Amino acid sequence: MAISDKKHYAGTMSLPDRPENSVDPKLLEILVCPLTRGPLEYDAARQELISRKARLAYPIRDGIPIMLPEEARKID
Repeated sequence: MAISDKKHYAGTMSLPDRPENSVDPKLLEILVCPLTRGPLEYDAARQELISRKARLAYPIRDGIPIMLPEEARKID
């Protein structure tokens, strides 16, 4: 999709074919845990990326994964 095909809303770019607050599937394919470099699981209901090895859940805010360990929620 060309830049000219994207719509701008409130200073951000939004793709018309993706629901609001969703993460680009291609981005999910390449993201790894910044601590372990291991795979992440997408939890759509909680809007988090889960690293089982690090036992952390990274938040997704406005469709953007926040890959900072200090922002992650610890999981059991």
